[in-house]
Amino acid sequence: MPHLSTVDKLAILADAAKYDASCASSGAQKRNSSGTKGIGSTEGMGVCHSYAPDGRCISLLKVLLTNYCQYDCLYCVNRVSSDVRRARFGAAELAKLTLEFYKRNYIEGLFLSSGIIKSPDYTMEQMVEVARILREDYAFHGYIHLKTIPDASPELLDSAGRYADRLSINVELPSRTSLGELAPEKDASRIRKAMASVRLRLDEKKEKGRHPNPRAIKATGQSTQMIIGADASDDRKILTTSASLYAGYKLRRVYYSAFSPTPHPSSKLPPEAPPLRREHRLYQADWLLRFYGFELDEIIAGGNDGMLDLDIDPKLAWALKHPERFPIDVNRASREELLRVPGLGTRGAGAIVKARRLGGLRLDDIARLTTSVVKIRPFITARGWHPAKAVEAAGLRAQLARPPVQRELFA
Repeated sequence: MPHLSTVDKLAILADAAKYDASCASSGAQKRNSSGTKGIGSTEGMGVCHSYAPDGRCISLLKVLLTNYCQYDCLYCVNRVSSDVRRARFGAAELAKLTLEFYKRNYIEGLFLSSGIIKSPDYTMEQMVEVARILREDYAFHGYIHLKTIPDASPELLDSAGRYADRLSINVELPSRTSLGELAPEKDASRIRKAMASVRLRLDEKKEKGRHPNPRAIKATGQSTQMIIGADASDDRKILTTSASLYAGYKLRRVYYSAFSPTPHPSSKLPPEAPPLRREHRLYQADWLLRFYGFELDEIIAGGNDGMLDLDIDPKLAWALKHPERFPIDVNRASREELLRVPGLGTRGAGAIVKARRLGGLRLDDIARLTTSVVKIRPFITARGWHPAKAVEAAGLRAQLARPPVQRELFA
């Protein structure tokens, strides 16, 4: 095999990492180098690679240690039977590259995953070594997210947690049965056991607070990812699995990644990728479940074949099915009721509750406090404002639905 330069490796391994969506960096413990000899910080702005829920833009070098893999997961482009071009970084080489990118202000941190080489433990050792070199040899204080290997030893997971700000373990698919069929070397029980181990250590860290032991876990949380559309799981199954993962492992986030067909695909896989809008609707529904007080049965009611509406967002879909709940008076409604209004987010609802203490709000006031008053106004009343007619599903659906995407000419 011809020798590959660092630039060639980066081109291959950064492209191979694009399928992993779980690279959020919210909630990172600030490793401030103020007063110490160190490089980097989790704060600041740079090239936009990832957005935190608090609005910060986090630039990450998102790369695989290697795209060699001894597993044969049918949905993965890097599976052992795939004929893609292969590459591998050495631990010291990748750590140095990360530092060089940081010094040039290209990035604020590293998101590192890998194919499985030799064994899960060997692969995890190499990934931890990258993080160790950065932290200990280079005094790097930037953000590090490690995608951990479920079958790696608990000791290696502990080491990963000492150097990384965030850990993630992919559950891969919503259904255990599908995982067994499409990724026979992976085991859902082992994946969840590894997630439980990380949760236990995070809970211990929280109970002890700032622990003086330098070998204590430093990571602030874990996340996971599900591939959408590679199996027959409907949206209800996907969101049910997500709810179980949030409750059982206190995840920061579940990421949804639309299945992308690979070269020479198996007949067990669908011939086409699911619409990207499905991925988007799942994120919206996930948000409603976690932050807006919705129940799963409200978001996906019977008669929908277990699927979210692709044309309109799930909150609007719910509102159109419950016209008896609207309009609501923004000057009297509780925060919980305001969060049910299509187009009104958590910040907007909080701003309304705060502003109305000073006097009754008009529609112009709502427009200043929110970003989408056109979507909101059919569902509210305010001083001097009342919708001309009751909520009417067909008309509002046509008015507020996302316009169809125009196909390219001569496509």
